[in-house]
Amino acid sequence: AQDLAVRLYAFFGPDNPASRDFAFVNQIRAAVVSISNNIAEGFECSSSREFERFLVIAKRSCGEVRSMLWLAPRLEYLHTDQAAQLRESAEVLSKRIAALIRSLND
Repeated sequence: AQDLAVRLYAFFGPDNPASRDFAFVNQIRAAVVSISNNIAEGFECSSSREFERFLVIAKRSCGEVRSMLWLAPRLEYLHTDQAAQLRESAEVLSKRIAALIRSLND
């Protein structure tokens, strides 16, 4: 999750046209950081059920990041291939989180 955040931050640096769109950049950065923070926060919980709740929130944040990565090329903030690479990473991460959720219910 943090690897995705680092990659996304690199794409949305000061040279990116999105850097002037503070709302967009702040939102996508908050969403991507939320993924690893919710995983970490959930890991500290005292029950599997509570951990699962935080994992679901992390998975939702992955969805938010993917949604914004569909929008970014339309706003000309990323090239289509760059956005696709980041979306693919977010999708893989989302699947890993889903697998972890399933493992807690087994």
